[in-house]
Amino acid sequence: MTTIELKKQLIHRISEIDDESFLQAIKTILDSKTQSQVLTLTDEQRLEIRASRMQIGKGEFIEQADLDEKFNKWQSSK
Repeated sequence: MTTIELKKQLIHRISEIDDESFLQAIKTILDSKTQSQVLTLTDEQRLEIRASRMQIGKGEFIEQADLDEKFNKWQSSK
């Protein structure tokens, strides 16, 4: 079953429910899921993300594999 099919099935089944307390329970579940997906950033965090994106755009970054390799060389030279 695809996500779209599942959504349609759930919408249809929910539309047939008349039990208000059960519908409130479903709403609570949906509200909690929505709230957990919302990420609120401070202005400082937004600025850091913009600066990071600019650095990436300029090629000012190191791939994780390269960093691991450099770290391992540094660690073994101790």
